[in-house]
Amino acid sequence: MPDGDPEKAMEFFKQAYDKQVEGEYREAIELYSKSIDAYPTAEAYTFRGWAYSYLDDYEQAISDCKQAIEIDPQFGNPYNDIGAYLIESDRPDEAIEWLERAIVAKRYESRCYPHYNLGRVYELRRDWKRAKECYERAMAENAEYIAPARALKRLAAMFN
Repeated sequence: MPDGDPEKAMEFFKQAYDKQVEGEYREAIELYSKSIDAYPTAEAYTFRGWAYSYLDDYEQAISDCKQAIEIDPQFGNPYNDIGAYLIESDRPDEAIEWLERAIVAKRYESRCYPHYNLGRVYELRRDWKRAKECYERAMAENAEYIAPARALKRLAAMFN
């Protein structure tokens, strides 16, 4: 890990997260940047990317996620986030590799998200069977995540 002040970085990170939750994305970005300057972590880059995505700056968000992966290639969040940002940027085919990498990342607890996002890609491709399988996997990973349940209902309605 790099030299720096991890405690100061965590302090800035917490402040940034609070700003992000409040919808103050530019302030959050500034604070995440201070966290990164104090002690760069995969989490700070990933969350700063997330804040950029709320400003529709997907290229910067992707760039930050790639920085996160350089720091910790086992951290799954930035792989999923890149996939989601590519979908939002009308580049869903490019998302598949990133989402598949998220699913197998060693340090990742939210595999429901890349499964759901893969379902979105396959739905856009009109590959209904694969989309349905991905949504079902997302629900199996997290039964409380409602987006894949809604997607499955939407698919079912299309065929009724």
